[in-house]
Amino acid sequence: MRKQQINRYAGIRRLAAVFGVVTGLVGCVNAPPRPDNPYFAPVPPAAMTAPKQVTGAIYQSGYGLSLYEDRRARRVGDILTINLTERTQASKKAETDIEKSSSLTLPQPTILGRGVSILGNPLSATLNGGTRTANGSGDADQSNSLTGSITVTVADVLPSGVMQVRGEKWMTLTSGDEYIRVSGLVRPEDVKPDNSVDSPKLADARITYSGTGALHDSNQPGWLTRFFYSPLWPF
Repeated sequence: MRKQQINRYAGIRRLAAVFGVVTGLVGCVNAPPRPDNPYFAPVPPAAMTAPKQVTGAIYQSGYGLSLYEDRRARRVGDILTINLTERTQASKKAETDIEKSSSLTLPQPTILGRGVSILGNPLSATLNGGTRTANGSGDADQSNSLTGSITVTVADVLPSGVMQVRGEKWMTLTSGDEYIRVSGLVRPEDVKPDNSVDSPKLADARITYSGTGALHDSNQPGWLTRFFYSPLWPF
């Protein structure tokens, strides 16, 4: 009876171990992104207060009119077009050569001032530690390009006048979705007359271009393959 209980407990432990491994593998799979992320949602402008009653004077409080402003984005809730002109290229090459040699010579020992010898041969030794060499080389070359445009909204205006912008664009295609997400900081001086700014002028930029669906999943390795290439695989 006790042996059956031990075997039962051992089976339960094995099932728990298998469940833990499967749970860990499933946890390695990232959930696909979804549209309408609250962080990238459009920011509405500040509510406009009702103008005060007209008293007959020429200049009234609450009635603002600027004769020199254009239609460029500068307030919370304004829209701004980001021209994506990202292009990066990186190349790296490294070579390493290391060589080390060592040797040790032991002089003839002496006893009471006389050298020690064996069969008339002086006792001395020379130890050669040998020579160790190591050679290594590596090359890396990578380039990326992203062009297009996306219209975002001004989420906040800092005291210095710098605007914090963010937004996303989702495109539903036959075999899935593609999306672009952009966020960063824009100086008013970098905004062009057509109310656009180039993406290299974005400070602290976060640009994401990816997709979901069958086409995107077909280019991704399976969860078991990702496990074998993850740091969890000990071999």
